[in-house]
Amino acid sequence: MDSLKNGWFSELQADLWPGQSFSLKVKEVIHKEKSKFQDIQIVETETYGRCLILDGIIQCTARDEFSYQEMISFLPLCAHPNPKKVLIVGGGDGGVAREVVKHPLVEEVHQVEIDDRVVELSKQYLPAMACGFENEKLKLTIGDGFDYMKKHKNEFDVIITDSSDPIGPAVSLFQESYYELMKHALKEDGIVCSQGGSFWLDLDYIKKTMTGCKEHFAKVAYAVTSVPSYPCGHIGFVMGSLNKDQNFVKPTLGEAEIDAIDLKYYSSEIHTSAFSLPRWVQKHFYN
Repeated sequence: MDSLKNGWFSELQADLWPGQSFSLKVKEVIHKEKSKFQDIQIVETETYGRCLILDGIIQCTARDEFSYQEMISFLPLCAHPNPKKVLIVGGGDGGVAREVVKHPLVEEVHQVEIDDRVVELSKQYLPAMACGFENEKLKLTIGDGFDYMKKHKNEFDVIITDSSDPIGPAVSLFQESYYELMKHALKEDGIVCSQGGSFWLDLDYIKKTMTGCKEHFAKVAYAVTSVPSYPCGHIGFVMGSLNKDQNFVKPTLGEAEIDAIDLKYYSSEIHTSAFSLPRWVQKHFYN
């Protein structure tokens, strides 16, 4: 758990981003423990506010978390014509739930998170995100996402997977078998959106993930957003739709509707531009 040295936290991860590290100056270690599943740290930083760290990897900071939470939520929600029932897998800090419940058409949000300690500590130390758990639309289940979906067939309009990076147990959430499981949990024309990593770090791994998604979804796309505290300053999302005519790029909510729900990062223009990729990435993923 000790990635602190001389008052700085450094995100050292030789498997995922060898040869580079992002560091934050720490004012105070708020909490640290080892749960049944992972090492958990919450620190107060000099310039990024409070920060949640799992197994030595930054999950979110107060300064920039809204970019990730809004985009992983509203990209799929605003690609679906009527996202009444939504499943969130992971997302124990509550940030994705906070955003999903804002959508005017969403009636039910079901969330399954394996580590109850992340949920409880987020409620205690990260209330600006964990407020998502308090909404009456949300039902939280502590358990395994794989087991949960096996018991819920043809139920959801949208499934959002807010996972950690593809190392250790989270590797299974990037594999073809996981996309098959999500397909069966979706209603007709359902949409999935999963944390997809950065193309600056492992282009081939993202393409492999997209290929696994294409085995089960008629339309697949990759979108990006800017998150300064994540490796390389951004992160991507792999999206899949069971509708072969799906238009991911055109959002279903207008600017007036978006203004009414008070978002900080997401907009109609940001939605569309998120799918515009550098030429070499576009060619690698789609040619």
